[in-house]
Amino acid sequence: MIGLLIRWLVLTAAILAASYLLEGIAVTSFWSALAAAAILGVLNVILRPIILILTLPVNILTLGLFTFVINAALLMMVSGLIPGFDVRGFWPALWGSIIISIVSWLLTVFISDRGKVVSIREEKAIDLKKRGDRWE
Repeated sequence: MIGLLIRWLVLTAAILAASYLLEGIAVTSFWSALAAAAILGVLNVILRPIILILTLPVNILTLGLFTFVINAALLMMVSGLIPGFDVRGFWPALWGSIIISIVSWLLTVFISDRGKVVSIREEKAIDLKKRGDRWE
């Protein structure tokens, strides 16, 4: 539960960062960014996998770069649903989706499902014990 809350807050921060860095994305308040993050999270869980499967040939041809276009479309959908969150055009939505994707990737790398911040060294470590002549 705490991991979900942390992911929601980080996605909210990513939306606020995108609105700060890009002129074409406007957020009027923290609450509209929080609502936009919630709706974007729901759309990413429900609608995004379906769209990715339907556009798989295009996604393969573009080596996965079409995923950013899908994310931009979802961001524009959220803009139409949430008052106080406005995305003005395709290019700001595309750059905003790239910023949000980078922040989400960093979130996935550094925060576990339980909300604990983990280092890469802890996550990838293999604990070996020597038993006689063998390592197990």
